[in-house]
Amino acid sequence: MTFKATYLHLAVIVGGLLGPGVAASAETLPLVGFGDSLMAGYQLPQEDALPVRLEKALVAEGEDVTVANAGVSGDTTAAGLARVDWSVPDGTRGVILELGANDALRGIPPEETEKNLDAIIGRLKNRGIAVLLVGMLAPPNMGADYGERFNSIYPKLAQKHGVALYPFILDGVVTRSELQLEDGMHPNAKGIAVMVERMTPVVRDFVKSIRDTPK
Repeated sequence: MTFKATYLHLAVIVGGLLGPGVAASAETLPLVGFGDSLMAGYQLPQEDALPVRLEKALVAEGEDVTVANAGVSGDTTAAGLARVDWSVPDGTRGVILELGANDALRGIPPEETEKNLDAIIGRLKNRGIAVLLVGMLAPPNMGADYGERFNSIYPKLAQKHGVALYPFILDGVVTRSELQLEDGMHPNAKGIAVMVERMTPVVRDFVKSIRDTPK
C-alpha cells in the first residue's frame, strides 16, 4: 500500500470512529436576530447592535455561529409577520425572535399581538427553523388589565410551541437611565453590553439544542 493510500485509509478509519457529530460541531451555525429597534440597534453603530454583540460573545466562548441582524426599527408584530418569510433566509438554523414592544406602546390589543407572534413562530417551525422567543413587558401606563394580558403572551406561546424563552429583553436595563439613550426607552452601548451578558447563557443553550437536534 502506498503512503497516500495508507493515509487515506487511516483518515477513513478515524472519521468513522469520530462519527458525524464532529463534522456537525464544526459547522458554522447561522442564526438571525429578528425584531424591532431593540434588535436593530437604534441610534447605535452597527457594531454595537444586539445581534453583532451576541455573535461576538458566543464566538469568544468557542461557539462557531453567525447572528444576522434582521431588526427593523418601528416594527410591530404585524409588520414582522408580513416580512418574516423573506427576512429570514433559507439555511437559517435558528431565530432569536424579539417583537411586541411597539404593539404595547401603540395599545394594540394583546390578543392581536399573540396571534401574530403565534403565526411567526409557526411559519419558522414549518421551515425547520428553531426559535428563541424573547419577551417584552407592557409599560405600566397601559394599566393592570392590559399588562396582565400582554405579559402572559410570551410564556404562553413558548409553552404552546415548545420553544426556548428569554422572558424580558430589557432585563437589567429598563430601570437604569445610565444604560439608556436620552429617549429613556432604548439601550445605549453600555445597555447592550448588559443585555448581552444576561442573554448569552440562554442563547448558548439555544445553540446547543440546535446542534443536538438532527436536521
